[in-house]
Amino acid sequence: MKLIPVVILAPLLLVGATEPVDYGASAVALDQTIEREYAYLDKLPDGTLPHSDVLTREREAVHDERSLLRYAEHRIASLADHHAITGSSFADSWTVVPTYTDLWVVFEDGRYVIDAVRPDSPASRADIQNGQQIVAIDGIPVARAVAWFWSAMGLDVTPQRAAYAARVLVAGRRNRERRIVTVDSSGTERAVVLPSLYAATDDPEPPLSVCAANGVTIVRFNNALGDRESIAAFDAAMGSLHPDTGLVLDLRDTPSGGNTTIARAIMGWFVERPRGYQMHNRPAEERETGVARQWVEQVLPRSGKYRSEMPTILVGRWTGSMGEGLAIGFAALGADVRGSMMAGLNGSVEDLPIGNTDLTIKLPTERLMTTEGQPREDYVPAPIGDRLANVAC
Repeated sequence: MKLIPVVILAPLLLVGATEPVDYGASAVALDQTIEREYAYLDKLPDGTLPHSDVLTREREAVHDERSLLRYAEHRIASLADHHAITGSSFADSWTVVPTYTDLWVVFEDGRYVIDAVRPDSPASRADIQNGQQIVAIDGIPVARAVAWFWSAMGLDVTPQRAAYAARVLVAGRRNRERRIVTVDSSGTERAVVLPSLYAATDDPEPPLSVCAANGVTIVRFNNALGDRESIAAFDAAMGSLHPDTGLVLDLRDTPSGGNTTIARAIMGWFVERPRGYQMHNRPAEERETGVARQWVEQVLPRSGKYRSEMPTILVGRWTGSMGEGLAIGFAALGADVRGSMMAGLNGSVEDLPIGNTDLTIKLPTERLMTTEGQPREDYVPAPIGDRLANVAC
């Protein structure tokens, strides 16, 4: 399990600004930016940016960088979108999901059910199992903890918000342990204390690992789809691969996403002509002009690099963002994509400024879809099957 280093920032002093910083106006500008640029307003209650008296009072009280960043954290959280985050944070900010969480929680029939446990994580070493329920977090019954989370923003709990908050709460604050109570199917409760994944001290992993099992070669990406070294490492792995050997690309540890350069370099090994692999739509342009914009992104062949047989792609809850893009891209090329549901992160993220400050947000500004128009976040892979169930490097 490879974690991406995150810089924890107390708010920075602005140096050399060309105009005086107006923090209050920047808070207002933040709301306007989200309303203008966010690609998924239609997923929000009433299809609009959530508002409440609590958020209004907090926005009106913004007077410095610290209070602006706190407001930005609440405003971004109000979207209930794990792909929307602030560019800066505090030492005690909530954990970024899915990169720094080891439990995936879903909200089903009023229960908070563990849908997946991250391999080789504190949760897996504590023997927490899929199907168990979360009943308490930090000594508070989970439903009350979820309601408290949203009350900080003056917002009601909806099913979407319940699931989002539960995942954030079990991931915890960045600078402290997590205390979770689970219950299994027999009704047995168990309390566990888990460290924050920000405290992980694992040795650095290479961009990818290569091994053989069950008669196939497995290339496992170690959360490195944003690392340019992954291209050279993948090229080397492909160059040493016998053409008759089956190939599995394991994307189950790619929660931090990456960029399309690396994704296209990987897929480029498997095409002989330009092929579409994902569809983009930018709602902000239609809001501004009344004219919709949508296009298909292509992957191109790479000179001297080609394999005719498609790989099998493995995915799971910690396949996020660009990992999900690779999955739907390979599906468009005809590859077999197998595993559990992915992280379901919304769209393509863009860094946007908060007013005239140096603070930024990372916001999904483009919808991403399969080449047939299915939202990427709704893509359902085939079951993994017995042959690949225990395949891992």
